[in-house]
Formats: sequence, structure tokens, C-alpha cells
Amino acid sequence: MTESSPPSRPAAFSYPGHGANARTGVAICHGFTGSPLSIMPWAQHLADLGYAVSVPLLPGHGTDWRQLALTGWQDWYRSYEKALLELAARTDSCFTAGLSMGGAIALLAASRHPVAGVSVVNPGLSFYDRRVRIIGLLKYFQRTTVPIQEEQTGAPATNDGDYSLTPLAAVHELKKLFGATVRALPGVDAPVQVFKSRTDAVVPPTSLALLRTGLGANLTDVVDLASSGHVATLDVDAPAIFARSGEFVAAHARHTSPLETP
Repeated sequence: MTESSPPSRPAAFSYPGHGANARTGVAICHGFTGSPLSIMPWAQHLADLGYAVSVPLLPGHGTDWRQLALTGWQDWYRSYEKALLELAARTDSCFTAGLSMGGAIALLAASRHPVAGVSVVNPGLSFYDRRVRIIGLLKYFQRTTVPIQEEQTGAPATNDGDYSLTPLAAVHELKKLFGATVRALPGVDAPVQVFKSRTDAVVPPTSLALLRTGLGANLTDVVDLASSGHVATLDVDAPAIFARSGEFVAAHARHTSPLETP
């Protein structure tokens, strides 16, 4: 076991690494309205393997939905990018990773920085709800909505820091983030591993289709998750995610120069 243990409340997580893998880093991003608690078992597994791991708490998250409404997608991205650059400065090889919206942020960061690889779980790039097309107008008439509830999931009920309400102003920012990431996909020059749940009430299959189109041959590994819902890092297939992502990092880790701070 590592010296650090998962926090009981939403908080950032950092582990310096140990042994032969300490010079390889993985920066993991949590999802929209969520917190590091949703990906802590994943982060802890990679830390147990000896990798240096960083999981930032994004602005507006882990507190209250009203705080989220005051932040924008660039605030979320910059917070993650800062963690990535700090991690890269003390490692030789760095990976980006994320869950849901965190997957989009990890991909966007990979398009802007020379990372060794990307591993994402149910990455969001599109929406089921067609009303998102008018979200820029709708947010002025409806302040909040309730989060999507998944009926078919093998995971027990967990408290991973999600909000009970979702501000539509933040959904509009999420739409902007997805658009920026889709446009940036051709700029990703690293192998990408994607875990996709068959039953996902949050992220539609079109997100994977956008990845296939935008990444081309760089989409090297698509792993089907047969028994999990959207937050698969806390669901039945979590052990498979942990094992396969660990193998992916080991296979693609390389000695590179630290990322340069812009």
C-alpha cells in the first residue's frame, strides 16, 4: 500500500511515486459536478503500482452547485493543466487520464502538450438531450436541472461528491469544452485508450464516434465495459479499468523531457 489513502471528502490527491515507476506520472481528471472521490480507487491503484499520480479538484467542484455556476470551462481546464505541468516537471514521462468530462479535459491537454499517452473512461464529447442546442438561451430562463439518474448500474450507492442540482450556466460551459476538445482531437499525438460502458445514460455513443473520427490511428485501444454504468471507476468493471490502464501506462511510458510551462 502507498503512504497516502483516499480522502473521505472531496479533495485533491497527489502521490510522489515510488520504486522504478516513480519517474512516470499520471494526471487524472474527475467529471462534471463530481469530485476526485469518483476516481480515487483508480488513482490509488496506479499509486500502488509506484506511479506518480495527481488528481486536482476542479474549481466549483466539491463544494456547492452555486460555486460551479460561477466558473467556466477554461477555469476547469487550467486547474487540470497546472496539475499536469507540475507533475511533468518532476517525471520523465507523463500521461493524461480522466472520467467523463475529465476525459475531454485530458484529451484537450494531450492536444496541447507532448504526453506519452491518454487513458479515458466514458469520455464526454456530446449530449443525449437535444435541448443543449439552445442552452445558451435556456440558462436565462431556467437556473438549474437535476442530474441524470442511471437505472441500470451494478455499482452500490456511493457518495462521490456529485451535486444534487446542476446549474445550466455550467452546462453551457460544458458544451463549449466539448466543442473545443472535438476541434483539438487531430492534434493529439499520443496513443489513446478508451473504456466505454455499454449502458451509459450520461454519455451517448456519438462521443466514441467523434473520437474515432478525430483521433484516427491514435485511438489504439477501445475496451468494452459490459457490466458498468457511467461512473465505471466505481462500478463492476473497475478492476478491469485499473488493470488495463496500468498495463497501458507500462507499455507506453518513455523517457522524455518535462513539459514546458507556457
